Amino acid sequence: MLRTEDILMTLRMFQDENCDVRTVTMGIQLHDCADPDLEACCDKARRKIRRLAGRLVEEGKQVSAQYGIPIVNFRISITPVAWWAAHHDAGGLVEIAKALDEVARETGVDFVGGFSAFVEKGETRADRELILALPEALGCSNRVCGSLNVASSRAGINMDAVLAISRSIRALAQRTASEDGFGCAKLVVFANMPDDNPFMAGAVHGAGEAECVINVGVSGPGVVKRAVERLRGTESAFDLGDIAEEIKCTAYRVTRIGELIGNALADRLQVPFGIVDLSLAPTPRIGDSVGEILQMMGIDRIGAAGTTAAVALLTDAVKKGGAFASSSVGGLSGAFIPVSEDAVLEQAAACGDLSLEKLEALTSICSVGLDMAAIPGDTSAETIAGIIADECAIGVMNHKTTACRLIPVPGKQPGDEAEFGGLFGTAPVMPVREGGENFIRFGGRIPAPIHALRN
Repeated sequence: MLRTEDILMTLRMFQDENCDVRTVTMGIQLHDCADPDLEACCDKARRKIRRLAGRLVEEGKQVSAQYGIPIVNFRISITPVAWWAAHHDAGGLVEIAKALDEVARETGVDFVGGFSAFVEKGETRADRELILALPEALGCSNRVCGSLNVASSRAGINMDAVLAISRSIRALAQRTASEDGFGCAKLVVFANMPDDNPFMAGAVHGAGEAECVINVGVSGPGVVKRAVERLRGTESAFDLGDIAEEIKCTAYRVTRIGELIGNALADRLQVPFGIVDLSLAPTPRIGDSVGEILQMMGIDRIGAAGTTAAVALLTDAVKKGGAFASSSVGGLSGAFIPVSEDAVLEQAAACGDLSLEKLEALTSICSVGLDMAAIPGDTSAETIAGIIADECAIGVMNHKTTACRLIPVPGKQPGDEAEFGGLFGTAPVMPVREGGENFIRFGGRIPAPIHALRN
């Protein structure tokens, strides 16, 4: 039961400290839209999404006004396209992406996620067609996002799929070269992808989910920073354990508000409430940065010795606070470290303090992985595949979600900047280390680790 004092205590976070409900995402199951006739398949998907999500934005704005809590984005996640559009080839899948883009625009949502496939152990014909369709499908649409799960702790890493996807990433970057390869910002490659993630670009409505659910992503880097700042401003002695406790209590309050908004909107729409994802998702705005939290914790230069330990403390405290606040915490829930979307991280990368290798180390304990990292446009598909494989190996060996959202920026080299605009910010093009191409070309599957045998 939510207590009034909990709500009142938290309102200041939303009013003064850049906290918000970052996304309300409606998950929709589309298995029943499968049809060998392409036009019928597109029509079924459009009609079902309109029927279930037609009032999402309207009702969400009313809930936002009722509680005085901003909702920044409204999104839809769908059953992975490769599951229900298996009758169609790459050209047909591009038409499905256009239909999804059209219905997203009609319903007023910011993005629709689920142009996706799970290929951690092998690929079907439909999976291969979807991978081939990615550059055109994401390049010609504005609101459609895609994701691929290429590895899991139970299956290992499908290196053939990793290389195929890396080639599609390069093609997508070239397809959107006039925007510094921005199309790649709509594509994430995962290990251990969750079925209920509300954040783009990796949102899908996975197996085992209900027909339709409401998932909420609540973000508050500014709130956490201010909480640590207040602690440092006291005259009492404190240590890292006290910082962790302060972050945990802050995460608890924010999660309660997220659950309140999710339940209220689910009741209005008469669909089940799913999960709250309490991920610290930054923006380029000053005061809304994970990097600023780390600085407030004493890491003056992001990437310096101690940075990984600080991110570990932060991520663990956020998860503990959220888990105590709600039995419906899911998705990713932790700390995002996107290079372009966090002003402090972007500056650290630009001056060389934060390298691609240090980012990889941070992903061993953060929520996602190499996120919004710009790399040279001439980086080979094999090298991109190697970066993805390294990230997947961290996830597979540690039974956690990891991912890559890499942007090979056409025509640019290390030291140049990629300009994405808005909430996506600016990213320095980071150098990559080559030399592992022959390993990637062997292909096949890297087997699952022995500790995967838990039955």
